[in-house]
Amino acid sequence: MKKALSLLFTFHLSLFTLYAQIAKAPEVKDGDGPYTQLIIRGVTLINGTGAPPLGPMDIVIENNRIVQIQGVGSPGLPINQNRRPVLKAGGKELNCEGMYALPGLIDMHGHIGGTAQGTPAEYVFKLWMAHGITTIRDPSAGNGLDWVLEHKRKSAANSITAPRIFAYTSFGQGNRGPITNAEQARNWVRENAKKGADGIKFFGASPEVMDAAVRENKALGLRSTAHHAQTDVARWNVLNSARAGMTSMEHWYGLPEALFTDKTIQNYPSDYNYNNEQHRFEEAGKLWKQAAPPYSDHWNKVMNELIALDFTLDPTFNIYEANRDLHRARRAEWHEDYTLPSLWKFYEPSYQSHGSYWHNWGTEQEVEWKNNYRLWMSFINEYKNRGGRVTAGSDNGFIYQTYGFGYIRELELLREAGFHPLEVIRSATLYGAQALGMEKEIGSIEVGKLADIVIINANPLKNLQVLYGTGAIELTKENKIVRTGGVQFTIKDGVVYDAKKLLADVKKIVDAEKAKTGWKLKQPGIE
Repeated sequence: MKKALSLLFTFHLSLFTLYAQIAKAPEVKDGDGPYTQLIIRGVTLINGTGAPPLGPMDIVIENNRIVQIQGVGSPGLPINQNRRPVLKAGGKELNCEGMYALPGLIDMHGHIGGTAQGTPAEYVFKLWMAHGITTIRDPSAGNGLDWVLEHKRKSAANSITAPRIFAYTSFGQGNRGPITNAEQARNWVRENAKKGADGIKFFGASPEVMDAAVRENKALGLRSTAHHAQTDVARWNVLNSARAGMTSMEHWYGLPEALFTDKTIQNYPSDYNYNNEQHRFEEAGKLWKQAAPPYSDHWNKVMNELIALDFTLDPTFNIYEANRDLHRARRAEWHEDYTLPSLWKFYEPSYQSHGSYWHNWGTEQEVEWKNNYRLWMSFINEYKNRGGRVTAGSDNGFIYQTYGFGYIRELELLREAGFHPLEVIRSATLYGAQALGMEKEIGSIEVGKLADIVIINANPLKNLQVLYGTGAIELTKENKIVRTGGVQFTIKDGVVYDAKKLLADVKKIVDAEKAKTGWKLKQPGIE
């Protein structure tokens, strides 16, 4: 048993090398403010609570707080100047008539780059901010807890251009060896809290260790999540985690296993090897069909228990989408301008790079994954319908999903799962804030909350693709092809960032790397 635990510990440590510490984000002033007073004028408001759009509205911010939201007329009529909040001396106005405002987006699965991908922090942070992402949860603090906490402090002070950061360490991170009993688990959890971590991400361990760690973490008032790795899921699945007090889960591992009715272990082929990632992900695409069918008694029982336990699901649909359509993922239009050469290389077929398991991937694997998504999405959508909390997370930097762009794709996939566009926005904002325990501060545009606001010159409820940095394609009445959308302003803590300039900064980083290396994007296997 100790040997097995040691091997598992070594495997999880190998995952951390993907994110081995990267260069610190530069301390520069890309945004303006916060202002003693900032008034966003004439915007149509999507407040994140599930309320329908309201407009035109004036939103008044003082320093970093929303202090007033005022209706200033009726759609299609001139603004009623008598209803407008008065601009004070030294105040700043943003004319946003015809534009839409929604809360700052929350990425519940945001890794901050890594050496294996060659993605510096500035590149990652600016891609997030350019897409309106003002808060991220870093699940595993892969650059080291001290590094992440330093950037968390700098982000809070707005001395770097970065989203608000919540640091979740990977369970056992920094320990000299595997944690093998309950007392070791509790001691590590206490030390982790003292260091300033916001929570813990688990991959798995023995039931004794998992139970002790999750319960101790809950007792300390911290939050938790899990990627229920197949190496331990047969003895501890999502129900065990939720019953012990875990607050959320990532992806979907551990959920189908809780839904088994005619087996207790996934139907692995005899030649399966978990360390062969094509094996791992190909067979994962056959997992949901092994679970209880939708709306069956056991399916309902598991869902209702998780909802009763106030358990949050963060599906990260986007990160596995290449499994069902590899060509689409490889050909995404933003790769040419915004995917770093080193990141593109990391995405390509490899026996070594995590998530680059395209050893022999084709029609049969994609069909299985398409069916897998149908069953997975059925559970997630019904979970939402019954009052369960579903959030939006990206896990980008892997599997042809580039930071920021992959998060917007996640919103599209929630829509595909059956969410109304307003439900998508709520999952991306208010529900993320609730899952972080921050709903009194962020997650919706309401008086008293922090001024985290996204301004866009198109209606995202009509087409979520307008949130992509590259915008959405439209044909004008004059038969001209144009791009609409792309976030105009990202406001975090009352500081106003030109989102299009941030995206242009990213392109400069990519262009400089191309010039230095002479690299040109080519599809794998094509000379």
